[in-house]
Amino acid sequence: MSLVLIAAVLFWSDSANGSRAQGDDSGQRWIGTWATAAQPARPAGLQTFKNQSLRLIVHTSAGGRKVRIRISNTYGDQPLLIGSAHLAHRSAAADIDPATDRTLAFGGRPSITVPARSMAVSDSIDLNVPPLSDLAVSLFLPEAAPATTSHSLALQTSYVSEPGDSTASAKFPVARTITSWPFLAGVDVTASPGAAAIVAFGSSTTDGDGSTRDANRRWPDVLAERLQKSSGRGAALGVLNQGIIGNRLLFDSPVGADNPFGPALGQAGVTRFDRDVLEQVGVAYVFMALGVNDILFPEFPFTPRRETINARDIISGYRRLIARAHKKGVQVFGTTIPPFEDATFDAAGLKLSFYTRQRDTVRQSVNDWIRTSRAFDAVVDFDEVLRDPARPARLLPAYAADDHLHVNDAGNVAQGNVIPLALFDSRR
Repeated sequence: MSLVLIAAVLFWSDSANGSRAQGDDSGQRWIGTWATAAQPARPAGLQTFKNQSLRLIVHTSAGGRKVRIRISNTYGDQPLLIGSAHLAHRSAAADIDPATDRTLAFGGRPSITVPARSMAVSDSIDLNVPPLSDLAVSLFLPEAAPATTSHSLALQTSYVSEPGDSTASAKFPVARTITSWPFLAGVDVTASPGAAAIVAFGSSTTDGDGSTRDANRRWPDVLAERLQKSSGRGAALGVLNQGIIGNRLLFDSPVGADNPFGPALGQAGVTRFDRDVLEQVGVAYVFMALGVNDILFPEFPFTPRRETINARDIISGYRRLIARAHKKGVQVFGTTIPPFEDATFDAAGLKLSFYTRQRDTVRQSVNDWIRTSRAFDAVVDFDEVLRDPARPARLLPAYAADDHLHVNDAGNVAQGNVIPLALFDSRR
């Protein structure tokens, strides 16, 4: 299904091919400066907003002088009404700098109804967006709006208002805070004609699980900072995080009444790759960081045993995605799977130990292929930088989060720092 232009607003469905790069009439190129992966809601955690405003805080990577947002109703089964929308620089907490407040329009109109299973893009506005800055995107939801499309592990505090339209309020009337991003899928800026976006495509280790909330210490954030501080590289490169907690390369979120997460762990990487990577605005590079959950999930009692995989299965999935990316002219960088000895899961009424020698053998076989196959355009060895030299099957204790599966801020910094910035010199 191709893009359909309705009242000058871009809409597309899950299966739309999309456009990876668009320019404006000044010759500038649109790229993503921030994005997050859409997830279905967890059944027990579905939030509904009515006659309330959301003030959603996001952290930019690249800067620009024009900006627009993308709204996702990807998993909605009913239309989503956005009564009004604003964008501004965040000053502190939920408050904004009123001098930077801009009203967003959709096809020239102040409100929009986004059809079920679709997305929408706002009109562009003139606003100087600095790199590595916080923006506040405010959405007024006049009718009951179940957050069936959201991103659950935002690791960023956002805000819900008292009743009414508070999208233009400099001092936001906070009723409560949330740590998810309902409905917001991306923020785009204009940059130079040679600009591009880098997508980090992964699971919870990319999503930032284990890092500090409100600190922007996920490894893609660290990479974005390095690019901005590197003369001649960062100004034209956006970094987009498309990690989903619990996500797998080959299988959707497990189906079954005994799965406490429902569909919230997302569609399989091989299914969501086009939408979450190839349809990102200006994408030229992607880091492949999926696979560990395919190895670990058969331990969960709600995961069917038929979904047990071997190294060949994961490698086959990688090859499929590499071919799809290369067909679109996107370079693919492989990342090795870090170790997980001593890793545990203690949530949702479950307490499990993940490590077995057999699972580690699968991990090592996949990593050997990543390092030696030359199937990727380049390889970044996260395993090497994170593992304990004294016990290579586990994370270095200084980098390990409490569960020994994810890494802390220091581990994310180590990953972000090991990425050679010369990988992106082809765009200079």
